[in-house]
Amino acid sequence: MGKKGIWINERTFVNFGDQKTGSLSDEIATRKRSIDFYSLGMYLPNPDPVLKKMGKDIAVYNELLVDAHLGGCVTSRKSGVKSLEWEIDRGKAKTRQAKLIEDLFKNLDLDRIIGEILDAVLFGYKPLEVIWEQVGNYWLPKDIVGKPQRWFVFSDENELRLRTKENYINGEELPPRKFLLARHEATYENPYGFAELSRCFWPVTIKKGGYKFWVVFVEKFGMPFLMGKLPRGLDQKEYDALADILANMVQDAIAVVPDDSSIEMVTGSGKGSGGSGSSDLHERLINSCKTEISIGILGQNLTTEVKGGSLAATQSHMEVRKDIRDADKRLVQRTFSTLIGWIYELNFSGGDRPGFSMYEEEDVDTALAERDKTLADTGQVKFTKQYFVREYGFQEDDIEVVSNPQTAQFSEGTVPDLPTVGGLPRTKRSGGVESGLSPAQGFPDQQALDDAIDSISPEDLQAQMEGVLKPIIDLIAQGEDYNAILEKLTEAYPNMDTSAIEEMLARAIFVSELWGRLNADKA
Repeated sequence: MGKKGIWINERTFVNFGDQKTGSLSDEIATRKRSIDFYSLGMYLPNPDPVLKKMGKDIAVYNELLVDAHLGGCVTSRKSGVKSLEWEIDRGKAKTRQAKLIEDLFKNLDLDRIIGEILDAVLFGYKPLEVIWEQVGNYWLPKDIVGKPQRWFVFSDENELRLRTKENYINGEELPPRKFLLARHEATYENPYGFAELSRCFWPVTIKKGGYKFWVVFVEKFGMPFLMGKLPRGLDQKEYDALADILANMVQDAIAVVPDDSSIEMVTGSGKGSGGSGSSDLHERLINSCKTEISIGILGQNLTTEVKGGSLAATQSHMEVRKDIRDADKRLVQRTFSTLIGWIYELNFSGGDRPGFSMYEEEDVDTALAERDKTLADTGQVKFTKQYFVREYGFQEDDIEVVSNPQTAQFSEGTVPDLPTVGGLPRTKRSGGVESGLSPAQGFPDQQALDDAIDSISPEDLQAQMEGVLKPIIDLIAQGEDYNAILEKLTEAYPNMDTSAIEEMLARAIFVSELWGRLNADKA
């Protein structure tokens, strides 16, 4: 049986078990050894197809952003991320260290910095210089400043280098922990990343040309032609004089001509004479370019172009936008996580690090709040402070659990007052997934049903079923609301204690509702 290994060229064979000649950890496929890369000690050029074809550098993409439609799409995409809330996730990090990181980010101009990080999506990459300062015993970022992409290149080892006057071609090596590098869809073959603006270059260019020809068209066919008529045999100066009169008439709307001359006004109509048919061609061309720009930046075209779209189309549009926003959000989180790592390397000797996360702040889950209020009103469920903190996004010091005097009589313990839905705080949802109850988190229906049944002894249950509970259930089925049911019960049982009626009624309603839910789920 032959040896196991790999041929790295036509003459060299590396045995997997031979540590003297090579190792599985060695990189074999590199640029220096590839057949299609010839390095003369120069930098790695940007492989962007548009830039290569135009023979220009990345600065040409900055000119595109003056386009109104493209600029609006870019602003919309960036705003989707800037509108998110942010927080420092402590995790297992020490409280003092996590607090230091949180205070640091509160003092940074995050709106500007996040906008500059997102430029990486437009241009493929974005270098950001970290300006450090010593604060007490710590080295912390004073500011983070985005720098122009055209100042930087990548070496054949995919290392970022700064072009300077002294080293304009290959650039200079950068010190560690000095430049954050945000990149969009970067690969080994293309360390510059993919520039979304490359998709918009030709649509923007063609749209500008379309507007130019459309303006000429409007100037030519948007106003009537003036046609002057003179007898044959006149000198050329007579014709030139009438032409000057017509030109002045266009501006002044008045003219004086000899009585043997005439002027006619001719209007263009129809496609053959440059009418509305030709005008629609220019408009359709421009709208087609707008559509391509919207799709290139926003990933869809519904909001900017489609009018009177259906609800389903609108919901589909929002899902597409959310996917793009989440991808941009992860780019920002990775960049700031790198910065946090540098801060720990400079100031702390190891340990768990906190993380930077962004999330969407939405209104509280109304269905969850109404269900919890219904359960609390029965008097059979007692919610804890920890539950409110977990499910409704409260902080520990935001709420104080108090007893509800109206429902305290229903159980031996106390039931905390549930805030009204309008008074509930806003709660975060991570990754677009709603907060909800799971069997391990909340109070499943089956457990609540078991607890309600267990609170009644078999003897009491038998007596209530035979003498009291059946008539009560019949009245419940016929009643319209709680007060109506209670009034009918009082009339039917005038000698019964009201508190006993209220207690049995609450238990009966609770058991009936949960029993119905369980059977509905099984159906």
